[in-house]
Amino acid sequence: MKTSTFAATAAFFLILSLPAFAANQSAQPSASKKVRIVLAGDSTVTDNAGWGKGFANAMKDDVEVINLAKGGRSSGSFIKEGSWKKVLDLKPDYVLIQFGHNDQPGHGDRETDPQTTYKQYMTQYVDEAKAAGIKPVLVTSLSRRQWTADGKIKSSLTPWVDVVKAIAAEKNVPLIDLHALSIAYYEKEGKAKILEISPTKNADPTNPNADTSGQTVDGTHLNEKGSQIFGPMVAQELKKVVPELASHVKE
Repeated sequence: MKTSTFAATAAFFLILSLPAFAANQSAQPSASKKVRIVLAGDSTVTDNAGWGKGFANAMKDDVEVINLAKGGRSSGSFIKEGSWKKVLDLKPDYVLIQFGHNDQPGHGDRETDPQTTYKQYMTQYVDEAKAAGIKPVLVTSLSRRQWTADGKIKSSLTPWVDVVKAIAAEKNVPLIDLHALSIAYYEKEGKAKILEISPTKNADPTNPNADTSGQTVDGTHLNEKGSQIFGPMVAQELKKVVPELASHVKE
């Protein structure tokens, strides 16, 4: 009789303690939860032609990088085709956003005007990310390798870059000025050295810019070596503009 009374009493106090135990457990952060970062952009952000793969490699194992960037997309077409909705649906902790190359003239209905449609779309990214509880980080466009005779870069992307900077300041959003960083790197290394990070593409052998194999240098995208240079560069800048992520970036 005493044994059964003791067991019943013990069970009673165990039941009383369960809610408090459960509440304490739910309050503890999950050791397995990773910081989730999504990349949204054009081909210069992708894994196979941009800095995306190098960026992912520069993050520690407690970060999950999901690259949703797509080649040929502009700030407007990425939204219109539904790719931006996929970003929002994933509900990442952070999203890095870089567009501009396909917003330039010559891209048909994808092109945008810096001060009107481009500004509208880039602002939409920021506002909708914030509304969804996602922290946006704006990234200015990787510069094209447009060389002048004196070995300097004269970038045609500047009008779009200036708009991104203005939005970042107005909306108090972290900014990574990859445009300025890439220009500085190109000019420091020099045109000949930069060929090592530039992909080649097939071209008409009679083209004066083609080499003897009928290939010409791609002055916009990055090869594997280029990705491993610019990806970590973006990651190191992320440490500066989003200090809470510093411990998640490899040295």
